[in-house]
Amino acid sequence: MNRSHLWMALATVAVFSGCATKNGVTKQTGMPVAARPIAREASREELLDKYNAFASNVKSLNSTVELKTTAGSKYSGLIQEYHEVKAFLLAARPADIRMVGQAPVIGKTIFDMASDGKEFRVWLPTKNKFMIGDVAVERSSDKPLENLRPQHLLDAFLWPQIRKEEAVLLEEFNGENTRYYVLTVLRGGYTKEIFCKIWFDRSDLNIVRMESFGPKGVLLSDVHYSDWQQLVDISGGAPVAANGVQTFPRVIRIDRPHDDYRLDLQVTKVELNVDLTADRFQLPQPANSELVRVSSEADARQPARDSRP
Repeated sequence: MNRSHLWMALATVAVFSGCATKNGVTKQTGMPVAARPIAREASREELLDKYNAFASNVKSLNSTVELKTTAGSKYSGLIQEYHEVKAFLLAARPADIRMVGQAPVIGKTIFDMASDGKEFRVWLPTKNKFMIGDVAVERSSDKPLENLRPQHLLDAFLWPQIRKEEAVLLEEFNGENTRYYVLTVLRGGYTKEIFCKIWFDRSDLNIVRMESFGPKGVLLSDVHYSDWQQLVDISGGAPVAANGVQTFPRVIRIDRPHDDYRLDLQVTKVELNVDLTADRFQLPQPANSELVRVSSEADARQPARDSRP
């Protein structure tokens, strides 16, 4: 190869490698391309086992969370008014949940809500409203805060198990920087519909997203999980495991598109599988509060003055 051809070859290599050579010294001329994390391999059965291990071994939780932001095209409710809300969350299987939200610094209660899986109760002190309704009721209000249901949080924290005989599909999805496995759980008989989609980050096989669907493919909720951290003893900080569960997501985002609200939760403290007595989930109606019975009929909601039962 003559000298001119040799320099052309070297120049071509430099262009394609993003490097330049001068006086025998090679320099990087372009921005380095970030390498994708190594994608782990897993079968459908292994992913189901990982999901079900978490779902079956988390029996209850006692946690403190910060509601960082709340969004919605119509959202101008009480939570957004305070920008950040500190909340205390209790949940226990099969369907008990209680969450109390307080304004920062002053500790004023903004909301108190509870559900036993059949009936939900929501107390809004600044509005002097006490809402009661059937868990199955999904009636949209023009005030998105009134669409916030305790069971929406329960579904995000205490996952239902998936039976291995259920119809579950496995697929791969390649994002711009992340590769995923997606389990799609189907329901129904002859005409099947999507029940939920579970997304696994293939770099560590952690669950990072769960989508839940209603009839006719309606997206009911879209929950994102991130910052999975080792569980630690809250008194000493030593690593612990709860029924084999060793990690828990510290950042959770709950999107409810048809209820027109979004919650961004930062989990600052969490204890799993603690004993929670039944009285901690009781939420009686405060004296002289306005009772609002929520039903699926648009004209069935009739506020009435009521005293403590």
